[in-house]
Amino acid sequence: MKAHGINKDVCLQNLGVDPTLGLSQEEVLKRRETFGANRLQEKKKKTFFGRFIEQFKDAMILILLAAAAVSFVIACVELAKGHGNPSEFFEPGLILLIVVLNAIMGVMQESKAERALDALKNMSAPHARVIRDGKEAVISAEELVPGDIILLEAGDFVPADARLLTSASLKSEESALTGESVPTEKDADALVKEDAPLGDRHNMVFSGCSITYGRATAVVTATAMNTEMGKIANLLAGEGSTQTPLQQKLAKLGKYLGFLALGACAIIFIVGLISKMDPLDIFMTAVSLAVSAIPEGLPAIVTIVLSIGVQRMVKKNAIIRRLPAVETLGSASVICSDKTGTLTMNRMTLVKAYTEGGEIVDITTTPNEDVARLLSFGTLCSDGSVTFEDGKEIHIGDPTETAIVLAAHKCGFTKDELNTKHPRVAELPFDSDRKLMTSVNVMDGKNVVIVKGAFDVMETRCVTGDLTAARKACDAMSENALRVLAVGYKMIASVPETPTSEELESELHFLGLVGMIDPPRPEAKEAVKVCRAAGIKPVMITGDHVVTATAIAKELGIFLEGDRSITGADLDKMTEEELDAQVERISVYARVSPENKIRIVKAWQRKGQVVSMTGDGVNDAPALKAADIGCAMGITGTDVAKGAADMTLTDDNFATIVDAVQEGRGIYANIKKVIGFLLGTNIGEVVLVFVAMLLWQVSPLLSMQLLWINLVTDSLPAIALGMEPVEKDVMQHKPKPKTEGIFAHGLGVRIITQGLYFGVIALIAFRLGWVITEGLGWSAESALAAARTTAFMALSLSQTLHAFNMRSDKSLFKIGWFTNKKLSLAVLSSLALVALILFTPLRIPFGLVILPWQLYLIALGFAFSPILIMEVLKLTGCIKDNN
Repeated sequence: MKAHGINKDVCLQNLGVDPTLGLSQEEVLKRRETFGANRLQEKKKKTFFGRFIEQFKDAMILILLAAAAVSFVIACVELAKGHGNPSEFFEPGLILLIVVLNAIMGVMQESKAERALDALKNMSAPHARVIRDGKEAVISAEELVPGDIILLEAGDFVPADARLLTSASLKSEESALTGESVPTEKDADALVKEDAPLGDRHNMVFSGCSITYGRATAVVTATAMNTEMGKIANLLAGEGSTQTPLQQKLAKLGKYLGFLALGACAIIFIVGLISKMDPLDIFMTAVSLAVSAIPEGLPAIVTIVLSIGVQRMVKKNAIIRRLPAVETLGSASVICSDKTGTLTMNRMTLVKAYTEGGEIVDITTTPNEDVARLLSFGTLCSDGSVTFEDGKEIHIGDPTETAIVLAAHKCGFTKDELNTKHPRVAELPFDSDRKLMTSVNVMDGKNVVIVKGAFDVMETRCVTGDLTAARKACDAMSENALRVLAVGYKMIASVPETPTSEELESELHFLGLVGMIDPPRPEAKEAVKVCRAAGIKPVMITGDHVVTATAIAKELGIFLEGDRSITGADLDKMTEEELDAQVERISVYARVSPENKIRIVKAWQRKGQVVSMTGDGVNDAPALKAADIGCAMGITGTDVAKGAADMTLTDDNFATIVDAVQEGRGIYANIKKVIGFLLGTNIGEVVLVFVAMLLWQVSPLLSMQLLWINLVTDSLPAIALGMEPVEKDVMQHKPKPKTEGIFAHGLGVRIITQGLYFGVIALIAFRLGWVITEGLGWSAESALAAARTTAFMALSLSQTLHAFNMRSDKSLFKIGWFTNKKLSLAVLSSLALVALILFTPLRIPFGLVILPWQLYLIALGFAFSPILIMEVLKLTGCIKDNN
């Protein structure tokens, strides 16, 4: 039996401890050997070297390393024979440098640091008051063991899970663990079912939570990883980091390109051997082919594009901790959101009032006389207060009381003024047995007893007033998920020396009711509306009561006709198959546990949906990590939630998620443009090298020349393409399916077609360069160098200018040739870099030569041909506008 489900005496007997004496020091040592220290275990973190080595697991990187090794071995062999020179080591050195730089960037950008467990550890109480050997002592919280008797009072952090033995007006702040928006009342004598959810275990206190009111003694039932907080730590440690769809697609793309390169190399070897080519020439051609097939700059460029998107999102109050998460957010099809503090204000607010003989009315800044009197009396009978610093409200005390105080303040009755005018001369503090609080205030020379509390209790103590009408008003407010308090009063001739409940809290005059709620954020309703328009399903997951949660969900538009609301207990009874069958119709989950939240997230993921989870509490952390993308709240969010999340909203604004989704969709569209641009050029290079090898048994471009095109010439336009503005109607479309590939909607066909075109024009340029220079009397070696230079110029310039084609499916005449100023600048820079190694001494290590003027004209003609052809196709409707 669990501790909350058994009598406290049985619990003490099971733990073998006398509550008056506590454990002996000898027994403490024995138990510490069994249970260990009261601290959370930490998951072993990866070392920098370990994370660096992981970067080399990618198929593309392995092929490049193999190419560098082959190139290095050949250079060594040639040098040993006396045929080579040290400059031949430039090529393998360049390849190796590129690979290492990519790996370093990968490690630096790996921001999914495991900080969640550290934050959980920091939430543990540093000290605890215990009874040991019959004496009270203050010890380190780490020294606690099951069976220790602990003492708690207002302001204390709870050092371990414990069963209450005695309690006096005890309240515990458990919102981080349960999602409750107000402190939970605790009672040592409460009878709790064994299957009760955390929020309903009123005879327990939990590690990492705090005591806001009252005092208690308790016996420790669980420490360290066995506490509820420890279970969450276990969930976090066991929940592996999920790869985003983009990461999965790029990994798959790398494998395909790797197989393509290896297959082409195998054919080249067979052809070379049949043609009786020099094995070293075959090896060098294979290296060139491998380099041409691998888009070396793609990982770095995608990282840069994502980084630019991250910077944009910071300006919109969203901080991304893991770069690929930007794209995932754009793919989100389900947003599972916590209620308290995310969709709501996380602050109880007085919204309705009912006075004797009147009707339920909204609270305004100009209340009628009866409502003003009700608010004044409620404030006088409250210990909570609200202060203002730099225009900010600071609530001190019980949230229900501060809600009354603030409402009165807004109506012109400040608490200080009321207390000065009507001083309190006696009181009976709130306790969970009476469920009432009473104050005696002097008004116009008379002693007025003011009592506030739950209507069910007040109803039996009032002797005047229409209590039937009041009951109906209370029920109406409760049905709308309002927390209702009743206020009553009476006059007494004198103040008793020792006030009692029987004397003060009887024969009362009913004054009225106040209704309060943690209200929805004003912008959340519009955000939910935009989400639905974008094809995104919003789901509320909360630790609050189902009636309250459903009412808020209806108001926000999350709960629609035909939807269902269920509790965590209902969910526990469902099998995985039953949950999968019903998950699409359930919009609200209430009174849920951390394990419940993970089940919900994974049920949606089994449906093929990309799930985003928002939240701020410790109880949200495991699901934040399990989701495809976790969004934590920056202001009210715990460090645990932030550490487990991919994104943090700095303004705690649900509407910020909408901006983030929009930005994510735009970034994914831009990444597709970048991939299309880079792969089109790579396919062109593969076609060039492969066909030239089959036809003429020579490599038309050296691997260094290919690397320059891939990394220098193409990279700048690719980065600029990633900075295209987000399309205006991007939130009017449904999210892309999780299974949708990068090459969907005809992109793959266009990449292959464009790649073939680049390969063909480069082959023609290569052949013309060779034939023309031989005709001019150049030597065979010089003619080959001229042919390579012509092919290099045609290929690099045509690919650079092709970046303009990739901007949009619309004609450049419609969107404007130079409206993306960054792309224009990038293209000019790339052209300048091409000119740099064509016309300066830098051409020598790259194997380039000065050409006859007619070959420059041919290369320039080929360079502009892709733009001319694409514009004709766009203007004639052969390429449809998909934006």
